[in-house]
Amino acid sequence: MDIAINGRLAQDMIEKRQYHICLIDVRTPEMNGTELYQWLQKKYPRVANQVIFTTGGVLDEKTMPFIEQSGRLFLPKPFTPDELIAVVRKALK
Repeated sequence: MDIAINGRLAQDMIEKRQYHICLIDVRTPEMNGTELYQWLQKKYPRVANQVIFTTGGVLDEKTMPFIEQSGRLFLPKPFTPDELIAVVRKALK
């Protein structure tokens, strides 16, 4: 498991390693989760299909429709370890 504090660092990590699933916070500095997901769709569509979105903040009128349109899973913060495990299992099916 690797952790990136923003979307730019996540891009660098994805360029260097192969990931089977990405838990992306929609609210990150420098490059938000929406932008990172759009980049993944273009460059790594297989990884984009394994994205789980998360956020602890209030979703604005653009973010939730984007998540719904993406068809990706959404895990609101705070979440428990059991909730995380369940959504990861669902994403990997």
